[in-house]
Amino acid sequence: MRLPYDQTVTQLPHRARDSHTDALRVRYLGPAIVLLLVAGYALLWLLARPADPVVVMPAPDGDHEGGGTASYIGQFLGAESILLLSISLVLISTLQWVDAWFDGIDRAAIWHRRTAIAGCLLLIPHMLLSHGEVESALSGPLATIGVIGLFGLAVWALLPRWRFFVPSRLRAPIVAVLATAPVRFVDRYVGGYDLWRSLHRLVGIFVAAGFLHGLLVGTMFGGSPLLRWTYVAIGGIGIAFYVYRELLARRLNGLKDYQVEAVRPLADGLTEVELRPLGPPLVFTPGQFALIYIETKEGWRRHPFSIASGAAERNLRFTIKALGDYTERVPDLVERGMPAIVDGPYGRFDRRRGTRRQIWIGAGVGVAPFMSWVRSLEPDVEREVEFFHVYQGPSPFADEIAAAAAEHPDFHPYVIDSTTGDRLTPEQVLAEIDVPCDEVTVFMCGPTPMVQQFETAFRRAGVRRQRIHREHFDWR
Repeated sequence: MRLPYDQTVTQLPHRARDSHTDALRVRYLGPAIVLLLVAGYALLWLLARPADPVVVMPAPDGDHEGGGTASYIGQFLGAESILLLSISLVLISTLQWVDAWFDGIDRAAIWHRRTAIAGCLLLIPHMLLSHGEVESALSGPLATIGVIGLFGLAVWALLPRWRFFVPSRLRAPIVAVLATAPVRFVDRYVGGYDLWRSLHRLVGIFVAAGFLHGLLVGTMFGGSPLLRWTYVAIGGIGIAFYVYRELLARRLNGLKDYQVEAVRPLADGLTEVELRPLGPPLVFTPGQFALIYIETKEGWRRHPFSIASGAAERNLRFTIKALGDYTERVPDLVERGMPAIVDGPYGRFDRRRGTRRQIWIGAGVGVAPFMSWVRSLEPDVEREVEFFHVYQGPSPFADEIAAAAAEHPDFHPYVIDSTTGDRLTPEQVLAEIDVPCDEVTVFMCGPTPMVQQFETAFRRAGVRRQRIHREHFDWR
């Protein structure tokens, strides 16, 4: 579906250009702080290194040869691991400043995963190199609990993403094994999101076990009070954020009480849930998402969803795709009148941060934040937008998108039914743009492989990296 439009392009207002500088600074602020903390902690351990590490850290057999520097490096890697794991606990606190510094909670969650995996990997050389005098019989058991728990959760989190790590030519045997009856039986009971999330909440306990293990090793800090107290501060901050998230966040985050107003089937495997506020409604920016708690027929369930309603609507609408154990059963588990709690809003997927000329790409259920934008369009859009919506089959939003285009001459939609053989390509998208690529802002939400392919093609074509925005809904 394509609507005719005027190809006249006006110059970008000054305030819009400034927003790109701000967005670029914000996008890299959080990651830069993480990298600086890691590098700064390494420098601290280098400067505080004892003059004679062989004497301070003897080998396990009492012979001073074989300990020393290697053991100091191993213990440094253990401390660096606690720093990374503590950072990972801070990043899942869902605090607003984390959302701002990482340009969205979804990006913060990606860095949470990266720092947690890096912290786990550093434990391997730590265990191989470290030798120290144990001050407590608890040190060994605490280390065992921490390592088993952290590695178990890390592997469990990575297993659903195994295709990203395995070359395509080696995937067929794995798929065959996953299709066998025993594997499917096990997956039915341990592969669900709810079970993984419940156990994932224990990650702070495993980090605390590793942290206490470090304190109980007598030679952990080479006799340096500065290293010891820095370590105490780092681990203490991480554990404090974990306690906040588990015990205080729901009480202090200003949660909103809602009630399920309607559950509507939109298409095969696609459901819309509408929530009615029981008090002041949630104030959000179109494009954001929220954490939704609903007391379903099987008890309270929590899941993050993009807000699909317009900014002027009092009720909240969420478009839910059947992708997991809970979302597949939403039509059966959720009914009108059920209580709900909304935590948010989160995310910085905001079209107002874009230039005068914009490209929107929403594939599948990735159309949800764009529908919030469509439903919030002002009479004067102030942007010229090419909106590409890809869907398997007739889109349930096609009529609403066409109606918005009829009211806004600068809004140009293209609805593509992928089941008819049509396939959207980056070249087709760029062909509709009549200005230099470095003046265009791109917003995308959809399957990760597609979004990565388009991002690579757009950057090669000249679209600036800081003007390509993605909503990382797959982290949820």
